[in-house]
Amino acid sequence: MQPFVDSTDLIMDGAALAQRMDRDGYLFIRDLLPMDAVANVGRQFRDVVAEGGWLDPGHPKEAGIANLDAVCADPEPAFLDVFRRFYVREDSHALKHHPNIIALFERMFGEEVLVHPLYVARNIFPQRELLTTRPHQDFIHIQGTPETFTVWLPLQDCPAEMGGLAVAEGSHRQGVHDFTVASGAGGVEVTEPFEGDWRCGDFKVGDALVFHSMNVHKGIDNNTDRMRHSIDARYQRANEPISTVSMEAYAGCGSWDEIYADWQSDDLKYYWRAQNPEIQPFDYQYYDRRDDIAFAMAEQGDDTARAALLRIVQRDPREDKRVRATAMLELLEQTA
Repeated sequence: MQPFVDSTDLIMDGAALAQRMDRDGYLFIRDLLPMDAVANVGRQFRDVVAEGGWLDPGHPKEAGIANLDAVCADPEPAFLDVFRRFYVREDSHALKHHPNIIALFERMFGEEVLVHPLYVARNIFPQRELLTTRPHQDFIHIQGTPETFTVWLPLQDCPAEMGGLAVAEGSHRQGVHDFTVASGAGGVEVTEPFEGDWRCGDFKVGDALVFHSMNVHKGIDNNTDRMRHSIDARYQRANEPISTVSMEAYAGCGSWDEIYADWQSDDLKYYWRAQNPEIQPFDYQYYDRRDDIAFAMAEQGDDTARAALLRIVQRDPREDKRVRATAMLELLEQTA
């Protein structure tokens, strides 16, 4: 892979940022956020996963050494039981509103920014290549305006071998690609050829990768012995539509009222109401395709379908699909 093109020198030039994003589909920016702000959230994540048994008790918590006997991944119940304890943390939500991020998008957009209520935190166990996120596009999960942008923030120094992120340069200009069911975050993998050289690199705390919702990107295998923690937050112009899914808290983490219950400040509670965004229904056509593939795989005894089936049971609003997915999970258990 080639190294990221560094856009740090463009950070004060909104037009140049927009031009490079249009060309490459991503921006790599050093020191976008103060180290202390990111490290604080990283410490809280380590506290939660240590309490959940995900770190090796034979090492200091600060080392972040994984307990490989506790390996799990979203959307497994064992993962969500620990993950939701972090998702309610006020500081984790406040980080996506950091003035440096908002100012970046205000310069790039030239207008008001909407911060998506939904954000995603990733926790990647090491030495488990089957759980590495496959090449995919975020748009099928986000929807709303295609001009939505993810800010990916590692919560600790993250050399590439620790399971960073890679982007396919220029792949955002080619529409939605066909995909199949896969393991890893998102649960899908692009299957058709696409143009774009892979770019990756090392991250320090405070560095950020910003990319377009149509950009094809993937995880890198975590070949260390440490956990990799990161946050994905998403941004768009305030006058463009956002989908219903992006207005909700992460599946399995409760309602916003439940998440807000122990917060010390009211400043960020339901902050989006003041902007009155245009909310569009979520289009299930992409998930229906994913789910048809998963059902067919499960009928053949292919355990790769398990994560997709769990997502249906936990998140799909249609009872008939949830019932069918439950039956398919039971079938996989019987054939395991």
